[in-house]
Amino acid sequence: MADEIAVGIDLGTSYTCVSVVQDGKPVVIPNEWGETNHASVVSLLEDGSVLIGNAAKKNIITNAECTVYSAKRLIGRYFFSDEVKKAQAVMPYKIVEGPNNAVRIQVRDKVLSLPEVSALVLKEMKAISETYLGHPVKKAVVTVPAYFNDNQRQATKDAGRIAGLDVLRILNEPTAAALAYGFGRQLAQRVVVYDLGGGTFDVSILEIGKDVFEVLATAGDTYLGGDDFDDRIMTWLAEDFLAKTRLDVRQNKFCLQMLKEAAERAKIDVGQNGQAEILCAGICQDASGNVLDLRQSLSTESFNKMVMDLVQRTFKVCDEALQSARMTAADIDAVIMVGGPTRLPIIRNSVRHYFQREPMEGINPDEAVSIGAALQARALLDTKAQTFLVDVTPLSLRIGTVGGYTEKIIEKNTPVPIDKAKTFTTSRDGQDKVKIRVFQGESNKADECEMLGEFEFAGFRIGYRGEVKIEVTFEINTDGIVNVSAADLETGQKTSTTISLSSGLSESDIQKGIEAHNAMPLADLPAPVEKSAP
Repeated sequence: MADEIAVGIDLGTSYTCVSVVQDGKPVVIPNEWGETNHASVVSLLEDGSVLIGNAAKKNIITNAECTVYSAKRLIGRYFFSDEVKKAQAVMPYKIVEGPNNAVRIQVRDKVLSLPEVSALVLKEMKAISETYLGHPVKKAVVTVPAYFNDNQRQATKDAGRIAGLDVLRILNEPTAAALAYGFGRQLAQRVVVYDLGGGTFDVSILEIGKDVFEVLATAGDTYLGGDDFDDRIMTWLAEDFLAKTRLDVRQNKFCLQMLKEAAERAKIDVGQNGQAEILCAGICQDASGNVLDLRQSLSTESFNKMVMDLVQRTFKVCDEALQSARMTAADIDAVIMVGGPTRLPIIRNSVRHYFQREPMEGINPDEAVSIGAALQARALLDTKAQTFLVDVTPLSLRIGTVGGYTEKIIEKNTPVPIDKAKTFTTSRDGQDKVKIRVFQGESNKADECEMLGEFEFAGFRIGYRGEVKIEVTFEINTDGIVNVSAADLETGQKTSTTISLSSGLSESDIQKGIEAHNAMPLADLPAPVEKSAP
């Protein structure tokens, strides 16, 4: 029975949570100090050991250049992307270019891929689960934002492998939250999941009919979350301090981290108490060597003005999802809110106003996703499980055509798994290979979509132009991961496939990552002084 245990892991931008189903009920697994939310932070120490979780979060200020956080915002992205440029401007750790335009993080003498960073967090969840359950844990369902593309999903799956986990399924976060909400309740409802996390925003519309959970539409923004709310407070604090002292604390990475921590605390305080008193003691020195403090008060009114445009951005995404599902807000029976930032009154009030109904109470926004992942993990292992899940692909799959344009192959919000075949012919006499570029996105212009890779097919019969027909099959599996295969229609022979430009890891990279992880010692964890704020 021990090897038939599988956990559910909500691998978040800011925090990670792990759950398991025991005696038919989902349980959120605590660490030895009773903490159930673990910071998605990795800190590499001077002695070569690594600190992970809430203890590592304390090092964001004291050891900023060697402490990696918000890695999920970079996973599966290309080095030349706007999101990576944004991160380079504000992150204290070094973001460098890897092979095939991939993103790497340089810490001390190590250069880590993003899946390796995420694998350290997953490995910590595996260790916490094993301590709690008393036996090895080898299987997991890991969640991702619904709007993650193929590269981001594949990178997350690679992270699981490097951490020593068999990832049974990559599950969309809003779908997981809906599973947690509907578990054992025999519902017949149309629900919307509004999922605002630390770094990403998703909305999914689902039809729940007893044990069948069918996703009707999903939409999202993979670079919008609680971190952006913190950034607004940081900018306000820094500019006010600059006006008063003519000193820009953003120029110093140590001061910037103090500011970031103060901003995050202020966001939580203003949400809970309607007011935040901010103090960064000894944040910097003036030209005369006097040590200066940064003091400020933040009211609900000021905070709401500061972030209202970010809140409005979430409703553009809601509009898109409702439109795709061919519904209006009035067709929704229940609203489920997931993610720490949804505790903020401005978010709850705005959601209530938009959907014209009270969001569901009694759902823990930090734990719902990992509970849903654990329920799905149990369902995948239990042949008698009655839960059926029908998810969708969040982005259209396209192929490149001449002149920098694309042609749609599979429409967004199509139920998965799905496969679709398209027949290509050779375009010149004696052609011995065909090159096909695959994209995800909603634009018919190639440069406005995410390129998944270039596929080259060879090994078919060489003939005159238009004579040789090649059938290319595009498949999206239940993890939302894209596979492409090709066959020569005349002979039925499957042709060879090579992919380039993917920012993903090769099989040898993954094996090296596994070896490096096994050789990396974990630092001794100090007992927490205070509970981490969600």
